[in-house]
Amino acid sequence: MASAGPATLDGVTSRVPVLLSSSSVFPERTAAAFQLAAALGYDGVEVMVWTDAVSQDAGALRGLAEHYGVPVLSVHAPCLLVTQRVWSPDPWERLRRSAELASALGAPTVVVHPPFTWQRDYARTFAEGLDRIAGQYPDLRFPVENMYPVRMAGRQFVPYVPGWDPTETGYASYTLDLSHCAASHTDSLEMADRMGDRLAHVHLGDGTGEGRDEHLVPGRGNQPCAEVLRSLAGRRFTGSVAVEVTTRGAKSRADREADLREALDFARQHLSAPSPVDA
Repeated sequence: MASAGPATLDGVTSRVPVLLSSSSVFPERTAAAFQLAAALGYDGVEVMVWTDAVSQDAGALRGLAEHYGVPVLSVHAPCLLVTQRVWSPDPWERLRRSAELASALGAPTVVVHPPFTWQRDYARTFAEGLDRIAGQYPDLRFPVENMYPVRMAGRQFVPYVPGWDPTETGYASYTLDLSHCAASHTDSLEMADRMGDRLAHVHLGDGTGEGRDEHLVPGRGNQPCAEVLRSLAGRRFTGSVAVEVTTRGAKSRADREADLREALDFARQHLSAPSPVDA
């Protein structure tokens, strides 16, 4: 059964949980995400399922969660270009196994990307298939993430079907990725408004709008990260916020820790501030 939600974190508070995405510690492995999340005081971990065998193994992940005292509260299905062969070349099988993993770990959220343009069969039945899997796992949500056009050599193309903006199609729930908003030259607050009460999960990062996916520490780009976080209470948001930033350029573990601590402090500061509705 899925986690009961934010109130289960300490039995008292109902604050929005802030998770550390395991992608944020790359090139370190999945286990490092649990170690750093515990050391820095994150509320949980979002597991990015990728080629690291630990990220695919419910038993190994449960052991890490218990050892470090940090629960898995979200699973990111293997939707990236580099994870197209994880578990199976069949995207439906990857999604089904992601749901099984989340269910086994008590994580209420499975993050999903829109289909790539070459996944024609998958794309043709994506909405219906997603609803079918959601019906099989009623304790889970499968929020579809906003993506972005790709710009190369002065040209732009969209590698997703039917597009990079899931709100134009309409799904039961959404993941708002602020770095992707920057890459698509979209204002995160406007995207959150389009997602409305179906906003279920947030990937917290930043970007400069240079047309690429940067995943900067929040506050280092031009997205309204603070405003989005402060608005969540007024939106009656009941999901979680996962810090998804790039630290691969960190020169040391200490530098990586500093970036992840800064991101956590930023999230906590603005999540606890009065929302525009309440101010």
